Amino acid sequence: MKILFLGDVMGRAGRQAISDRLPTLRKDWKLDFVVVNGENATNGAGLSEAHAKLIFEAGADVVTLGDHAFDQKEMLSYCERETRIIRPLNFAKDAPGRGVRVFEDHRGRRVLVAQILGNVFMKRAFEDPFGYIDRALKPFNLGGAVQAALVDVHCEATSEKMAMGHFLDGRASIVVGTHTHVPTGDAMILPGGTAYLTDAGMCGDYHSVIGMEKAEPLRRFVTGMAKGRFNPANEEATLSGLYVETDDATGKAVRIEMVREGGKLQQSAP
Repeated sequence: MKILFLGDVMGRAGRQAISDRLPTLRKDWKLDFVVVNGENATNGAGLSEAHAKLIFEAGADVVTLGDHAFDQKEMLSYCERETRIIRPLNFAKDAPGRGVRVFEDHRGRRVLVAQILGNVFMKRAFEDPFGYIDRALKPFNLGGAVQAALVDVHCEATSEKMAMGHFLDGRASIVVGTHTHVPTGDAMILPGGTAYLTDAGMCGDYHSVIGMEKAEPLRRFVTGMAKGRFNPANEEATLSGLYVETDDATGKAVRIEMVREGGKLQQSAP
């Protein structure tokens, strides 16, 4: 199975890049399944119903969220109606929507998608991510109940994401980090067959401060004072993410490639 994961879509620039480029990538790379993290797609904070539909229309099979899952209040009801939206498993006890679900690709192969929030350096403490994901994956053995499983690990600390990758090695086809908006260079297949990347980076304008126009973040760093609000940067975006091929019989990864397409970053593609 050929699977593409794209990191945090950031504002209008990220949405435009998804709309313009994902349909072509899906066709040219003969992708079977596409997962996109969309939690910053609407003004850099959350995801609206309209922008979720745009990402689906461009070719995403599933959209994951993150700690900004419900910054756009309409998501509270939309994620209950739209089963292709995945919010973090451990966001809150009574959070709407689902944090794990099994989908099918165009050939009927079953793909599990789950998302978990980390705790280290996050703005608030969430429920134990390791316990939550352990329970969520137990009923779904790779190569049996599902042909592939992808876990989006949304957290700040690289160490916590790395620990999650090793914790799930052999139990998930793909463990990929999101949240920092900076792609890491450690794409690898772990000993148990899990494709791993600490952070996929963002789909956004990298001539920025993690996707925001530079002036206000720089002012706050230099002076310690805020003057205005953060606004997403809107020059050409880079699509950043991970391409993985898996073995249907085992669910394990057999190929992994970093993806950086368009925009200002050095390009990388399968």
